[in-house]
Amino acid sequence: MAKSKFQTIVDIPSFEWETAYEKRNLFMGSCFTENVGNIMETFKYKVDINPFGILYNPMSVASGLKILLENRKFNPNDLIESNGLWHSYYHHGRFSSTDKNECLTSINNRIQSSSEFLRTTDYLFLTFGTAWIYRYNKNGEVVSNCHKIAAKEFTRQRLSVNEIVNEYTNLLTQIWQLNPGLKVVFTVSPIRHWKDGAIENQRSKATLLLAVEQLVNTFGNEKCAYFPSYEIVMDELRDYRFYAEDMLHLTDVAVQHIWEIFEQALINEESVKISREIKKIINAVRHRPINNKSIEFSKFLTSFQKKISELEQKFPFINLKLEKEYFNVQSTQYGQGKD
Repeated sequence: MAKSKFQTIVDIPSFEWETAYEKRNLFMGSCFTENVGNIMETFKYKVDINPFGILYNPMSVASGLKILLENRKFNPNDLIESNGLWHSYYHHGRFSSTDKNECLTSINNRIQSSSEFLRTTDYLFLTFGTAWIYRYNKNGEVVSNCHKIAAKEFTRQRLSVNEIVNEYTNLLTQIWQLNPGLKVVFTVSPIRHWKDGAIENQRSKATLLLAVEQLVNTFGNEKCAYFPSYEIVMDELRDYRFYAEDMLHLTDVAVQHIWEIFEQALINEESVKISREIKKIINAVRHRPINNKSIEFSKFLTSFQKKISELEQKFPFINLKLEKEYFNVQSTQYGQGKD
């Protein structure tokens, strides 16, 4: 008797290349980018995540990449003040501050480090969330965040497929001149932009999907790829139990499901095995013993000090400095267990 199917499974394309612990990975785009990027960061992969904060539309992501290419330095005239805070129209609110100099310093320090990262990174993961943009009426530039400034100051419009394709055809060509070996992975965020309305959200996502398809076809699988996070959520996780209370963002369970598919498709087998060992170390750091002066806890600390030492010797490109310090401190304080 045939087995019943209660779920439609998305076919994951075969990728011609895989990232690994030795590789560098730059993530830019919507909050979904941070979901996956943060997991890689937790597992000690070399990552740089959203150097401008969360960016939702392709043009804002492109603006960020151009700034990194130029290693541009922001000055006080690039900031605007609203509601007691200093902001940049190119940045998410996480960079905003009541202190103008603090805002500038934070922005410029991050641009400098991420500009260097872009020049040597192996993978660029770009997640587009919406095709809708806001243009600042005073200069016609696309803003990354309106920072709750009056809507009359902006003009809202939806990008066309051609606008996105033309922008990235030129931009990626420039990036590859600087970093020829870079691989680009596009994703479309599965998180719906409900403020646009149900119909306009779908048209927006369709625009993004068609633009990405055209870019991948233009540059070829040797340089570009598409990871179907949007389709995984729409088909495999077609149930509101995989959504947070706002019915728009994803639960940790949903993010974990996508991560497992991403890991299997885009990370090499050796690195996946290493990550399992690192996960044990991370869990051990989070462990809180009932009796931190027991002989059992002393043995526990010693075993993980040894595990870290072995991993450092075998894989010197993995940074376990913080975890090593934690176990050394714990061992000094509580390592002399008693029966």
